Amino acid sequence: MRRLIPWPRSLAGQMALLVALALFLAQAVNLALLLRERSAYRLAQVTRPAAYRIADALDQESGGRPVVADRGRVRLVPRNPITPAMTPQPAMTREIVSQLNDMGVRVAAIDVALATPDQYQAPLSRFERRMVARAARTDHDDRPRDTIIVAIRRIDGRWMALAGGLPHDDLRLFWRLLAQTLILYGVVLLPVLWIARRISRPLRELAAAARSYSPATSPEPLEETGPPDVRAVIAAFNALRLRVTAMLDEKDRMLGAIGHDLRTPLAALRVRIESVEDDQDRARMADTIAEMNRTLDDILSLARLGRPSEPETEVDLAALVDAVVEDFRDLGDPVTFEEAERLRMRLRPSLIRRAVRNLIENAVKYAGAAEVSLSTDAQVAAIVVADRGPGIPSERLDQVFDPFFRLESSRNRHTGGIGLGLALARAIVEEAGGRIVLTARDGGGLLATITLPRD
Repeated sequence: MRRLIPWPRSLAGQMALLVALALFLAQAVNLALLLRERSAYRLAQVTRPAAYRIADALDQESGGRPVVADRGRVRLVPRNPITPAMTPQPAMTREIVSQLNDMGVRVAAIDVALATPDQYQAPLSRFERRMVARAARTDHDDRPRDTIIVAIRRIDGRWMALAGGLPHDDLRLFWRLLAQTLILYGVVLLPVLWIARRISRPLRELAAAARSYSPATSPEPLEETGPPDVRAVIAAFNALRLRVTAMLDEKDRMLGAIGHDLRTPLAALRVRIESVEDDQDRARMADTIAEMNRTLDDILSLARLGRPSEPETEVDLAALVDAVVEDFRDLGDPVTFEEAERLRMRLRPSLIRRAVRNLIENAVKYAGAAEVSLSTDAQVAAIVVADRGPGIPSERLDQVFDPFFRLESSRNRHTGGIGLGLALARAIVEEAGGRIVLTARDGGGLLATITLPRD
């Protein structure tokens, strides 16, 4: 059904289509009834005059008068004028017989057939051909029409013939019905479309509010309009949004408490390791505590993403990336950055800085160096971090973004991290409306590309 009729997506379109189909079905039924009535009318139009003429002719003969043609259409003929080439008309035969019986007229047999102009010329006599040709003419149409021939065998065995033209189909009925259908479509469908769009407008607003909902902003209650069912849905959505916001607030409070409770013992451990005399053991302990702090920061940042406390500000993206690269250079890491033009964008600088830092940190850890570049066009800005490391198998390029996922063959806990760096970077970039993609680099290595919209 959908292949034959393009099914609309909107509620108003579907309602209009259903009403249109219902109107079409109703008009089709109406056309069938009209055609049936028209067929019955045409049958009566042909058979009733024929039955009256036959009865009149037989009545003339029974009164001792010779058969006089009724306008030249009833004649005595020497034989049955109907040939096998003509098309029998059993319905007309039954109708004429029934009407003659109702009038009390008895005949031996009646045959009715339909003859085309090229069929009734040969078998009839010259007089009969004149009679049929005269009957085939119309007053308002020059086209020859098929002829109905009625052959009557009387009780005494003699034959009588009656010829009459078959009326043409009246195509005006079809055109009138088509005009009526178009008028109905205009009268009914336009109000239906207007009402359906009015009903569906609150649903469209509800869908827009659901798409634009962000945990970072306080929810604005949506106005409850429309029919009672639609108002109930909008009220349920408003209540749901309030509950979600309350749950997220509770989650932020819980995360803050967890972070505080975990950092306090870690700080105490950091103080206590100062009493360890072995410098090597003390350094390893300090590294372990620092790694635990970083892990805790990553987990809390990933859990809080979507409700950042940092507002969007206008910053120079090129300067931001250059500052991150300088931090790695200060630590002695071989990280290069191609100078780029100033690019003012509205974003959350701390989060974007962290995403870029995670990508560069991965490149330094697993490749020993990183090459950073920034390119822009009219729509997007792209930050590319390239390395010449072992790379990532193509079937796992998307899987490495999953939290706590690590490639054991090349990236393990000895090289640092628990598999949250890329997951956090992707979450930050997607929260900013961008995307992050990993691709294999020509000649070996990996390309990590952050794409951010400029508007």
